[in-house]
Amino acid sequence: MTYMPTPQQLRDADRRGRDMAAPDQQLNAALRQAEGYRNFLASLTALLTAVFVLKGQEDLSKLADTPRCWVVGLLIAGFLALIAASWLGVLAVHGRPGEEILLEAGRLLRYEKKRTKTVWLLVECARWLALAGVLCVAAAVIVTWVAPSEKATAPAHSSGRGQEAGAVSVPHAFVRDVL
Repeated sequence: MTYMPTPQQLRDADRRGRDMAAPDQQLNAALRQAEGYRNFLASLTALLTAVFVLKGQEDLSKLADTPRCWVVGLLIAGFLALIAASWLGVLAVHGRPGEEILLEAGRLLRYEKKRTKTVWLLVECARWLALAGVLCVAAAVIVTWVAPSEKATAPAHSSGRGQEAGAVSVPHAFVRDVL
């Protein structure tokens, strides 16, 4: 059986559609979505920080120089991106302090349309920054898992004279006697 809406249901749906398309309703929807993103970003930043601090390599000084620099750089970039994304989320929800809203009807409508576009733009930028931040932090964690430590890169059998691993140590007196 096919659903057939009544004429009253169609009129109600049409009215709701016009109401939802109104600039003030669009602004309210954008602000609600921005609040959700802001809360998500704050939680995500806190969660990633906790995971890295608790589950990451305890001492980055054990990593070889190049991987250690990559980990530090990725972490700084990732957390800066997450902080910037959170800040954009706050700006999207709350706007700039002291922003003047004029009460003349035409200006108010223009403000609502402009503010809605600004909120959507800020939320979109925050989403991409959050993605970049998460990827940077994840890459830093992966580098700590797979990068060799300084111990692993040090020669396994060394006489302390800078010989390479696996080299045979021959006393100098023996070489002098043979030659």
